[in-house]
Amino acid sequence: MRLPKSIVLRAIVAVPLFVLLLVWAFAVQSPAGAAQQVASTDNEVPSSDRTIRVSTDLILVPVSVTDAERRPVSDLRQEDFQILEEGKRQQITNLELAGQSPVELALLIDISGSVSPRFKFEQQAGAAFLKGIVAGQRPVTIFSIGPEPELLVPRTAIAANAVRGLLGIRPTRQSTAFFDSVSAAARYLDKTALPFSRRVQIVISDGEDNFSLKENADTTLRELQQADCLFYSINPASPSLRLNLVSRKGQESMAFLANQTGGAAFVPKEAADFQGIFDQIGTDLQAQYLLGYYSSERTSAGGYRKIRVTVPQRPELRVRSRHGYFVPAAGQAG
Repeated sequence: MRLPKSIVLRAIVAVPLFVLLLVWAFAVQSPAGAAQQVASTDNEVPSSDRTIRVSTDLILVPVSVTDAERRPVSDLRQEDFQILEEGKRQQITNLELAGQSPVELALLIDISGSVSPRFKFEQQAGAAFLKGIVAGQRPVTIFSIGPEPELLVPRTAIAANAVRGLLGIRPTRQSTAFFDSVSAAARYLDKTALPFSRRVQIVISDGEDNFSLKENADTTLRELQQADCLFYSINPASPSLRLNLVSRKGQESMAFLANQTGGAAFVPKEAADFQGIFDQIGTDLQAQYLLGYYSSERTSAGGYRKIRVTVPQRPELRVRSRHGYFVPAAGQAG
């Protein structure tokens, strides 16, 4: 059957119009869809925390400052600080006062047999810490360190859920992929954390790695640096540090990661020390500044850049911060 010419002409005109409408609808709707995918995190986190992380050249530097008695110093101003990158002074453009910037926390707990004697003490001290740190809607994530990284509690700001997840962990005698686990947690924080927040890992482990398939100390440091992540470690295996080379090497690796990122490495002498260490970390986080600057060195070559933070007018103060950051080469993912 031949259609009338008028109907055919109307159809020819209508098809391009329909296509244009589809294209317009997709252009309007796709940003929202993309935002949903990027911002998708634990549904326990308040909707106000569902923020897309915007790519920026701003370098973030968490800084801890203490006096000669190792007491936190929290009254410094932006002009008191100086940042050198590869020896060149940088202009500080942002300062979050001590303890004011958001904290995004990942707690990693080793479930291997080497840390099992003090496992209950670790859990109880960690639970008390989580109750305090998560109060005020500070998000926390919990990973276990075993034969492979395992996300036990996705990002949540509900303290009861975090504590329940921590207390539900059981130790095993399986292998330990320490570096793989720390790297996985850094990548998770990088994807889910709020912009301009302090990303913090607290790792309860002896640092002994016998099963990582992808990472080592150097590549793990790179993951921590790229995620702007501070690294704190608590080693429950202190008696064995004097007994064998593997234990000493594990502690040295954790001290290296802590020193390079501006965190700290603790070795409790006895189980009762765990609570005091968690309290010390909490005090440290409450007294940290967050500095920001744009590098004066514009290059597409990539690589590692050393930075140093000082308080020139008060040389008696002890300043602890990250030692540098990685810049991806042009065409590489950050």
